[in-house]
Amino acid sequence: MSLNSDYATPEEYGLADLLCCAAAREVQDNEVVFAGTGLPMVAILLAQRTHAPNLKLIFEAGTLDGRPPEIPTSVGDARCEVGSSLASGLYDAFSVAQRGYVDLGYLGGAEVDEYGNVNTTCIGDYLNPELRLTGSGGNPDINSFAKRTVFIMLHEKRRFVGNVSYITSPGWRLKNWPTGEWVHRREMYGAAFCGGPSAVISTLGVFRFAEDTGRMYLDTCHPGTTVEQIREQCQFDLDVTRVSGETAPPTRGELHLIHNVLDPEEIFIPKVKNGNDRG
Repeated sequence: MSLNSDYATPEEYGLADLLCCAAAREVQDNEVVFAGTGLPMVAILLAQRTHAPNLKLIFEAGTLDGRPPEIPTSVGDARCEVGSSLASGLYDAFSVAQRGYVDLGYLGGAEVDEYGNVNTTCIGDYLNPELRLTGSGGNPDINSFAKRTVFIMLHEKRRFVGNVSYITSPGWRLKNWPTGEWVHRREMYGAAFCGGPSAVISTLGVFRFAEDTGRMYLDTCHPGTTVEQIREQCQFDLDVTRVSGETAPPTRGELHLIHNVLDPEEIFIPKVKNGNDRG
């Protein structure tokens, strides 16, 4: 099935549907994609069934090139192994990434700054935090080894900050210790440089990064949101000079795949019950 312009009306889809489809469209055919649990998993399987049938999917727990018939409940679900080339463990999954074979990684985060530095570790001082978060997991590894990284995040002003409390996953500009000088990611990584953050898909819009400066800019606003609303929800001066329009809504074909094929039990993406249900 290929993507088409039979876009659903606002009453037919929810926010999770929109995020899933926006994330799926970041995938290109024949790419090696590293997936975590949750909405990114649905997005990648959706891409596999639409415009990227030849993508190679890596689940973090160690399954390579799987083609599960329905959504696994986690990266450790036995369904991840269906049709796979290899069912192994974390070592092999991350070895593939370390060798530079991963084209695209999907991650989440609690905080992000305008250069794509992401925090999943703590809020406040590391030794005496206001809030201890889930921790890094595979976040910094996938972000460092993949050629492109897409972050999917809840958009709140407290999350889009001037400086993250802790850099779990480096963005395009970070401090070079011990001098504390801010340098470009390419300079910091040297010969190990593979790429970096390419997009942030939030609950308000899609953001990308300028190739020269590494600075975040707003690409598209989700339906029903405005540039002004999105700027208000960022603690930094968001670049809005490159807005290309509105985020494309899901097609009816994509909604059919999400809700009738991939996630019929609504494990990760709820169905819209009526026109007022947008979550």
